[in-house]
Amino acid sequence: MYSITKKDYGWLLVFGDSISEVEMMKWVEESKKVLAMGSKKDFGVFVDMRTLKPLAQSTKDIMVKGQMLFKQAGMVRSVVILQSAVITMQFKRIAKESGIDAWERYISAETTPDWQKKGEEWLKSGKDPD
Repeated sequence: MYSITKKDYGWLLVFGDSISEVEMMKWVEESKKVLAMGSKKDFGVFVDMRTLKPLAQSTKDIMVKGQMLFKQAGMVRSVVILQSAVITMQFKRIAKESGIDAWERYISAETTPDWQKKGEEWLKSGKDPD
């Protein structure tokens, strides 16, 4: 399951449960469309992955391509909300592969009760959640 929602800071992406290769390809195609329709030049991406299960290698490779789309469209900051150490490690590797690791931050929803506020502060004003 995934969703893409326009926000004042850029985009809210939600990924949950298990995502198949086909569904991840649909996310990339939908991302291409929404990014072409309208993003301000420099924007942030808030990614909620609290319920996401680990990705298969083929699905992970598609996620890398999707992250690169957002980077090329003007993403300047990204924050990922997670609840799993496995997913955190997986997405730190994915961010390195896609080249967004320098401006992506990770917040554990388990240990940070105000995760949404901290994430939005990173996107809107550059206040590092760490």
